[in-house]
Amino acid sequence: MKIIKPNLNNIIDIQTILKPYVDEGIILYRDEDEIATNIRSYVLAYENDVPIGVGALHIFSPFLAEIRSLAVDKNYQGRGIGKKIVKALLKEAKEIGIKEVLALTYKKEFFEKLGFREIPKESIPDKKIWADCIKCKFFPNCNEIALIISL
Repeated sequence: MKIIKPNLNNIIDIQTILKPYVDEGIILYRDEDEIATNIRSYVLAYENDVPIGVGALHIFSPFLAEIRSLAVDKNYQGRGIGKKIVKALLKEAKEIGIKEVLALTYKKEFFEKLGFREIPKESIPDKKIWADCIKCKFFPNCNEIALIISL
């Protein structure tokens, strides 16, 4: 398995991995233009040239970023791919000087095993709520858990 920084030719791979989770309402839909605009925030995992996982590091400020659009192809789950993607994103965050990384998730235990701790959703920056959460079909009745890690 390898993790790469994608280019614009990988947009379809990103959307393919995300689609089942978007269909379930677990991950927000991102159209081609939005992915293209944010392509530098993504990492992609491949096994034998097959896309198997994706994640993105979205920067809010010089101090705070969010891991989002984290997904592993259901046929490849349980192999540590998600963990490797998160670690790659945290390494990148640390390298650029981010102090804390946020995650909104239904998989609390997964992130806790990686050192994240739960925080009240009310402490999430307003610009996150109005930029992303308002697009969610579950807004304002969100069941996701907010977690954060200090780097």
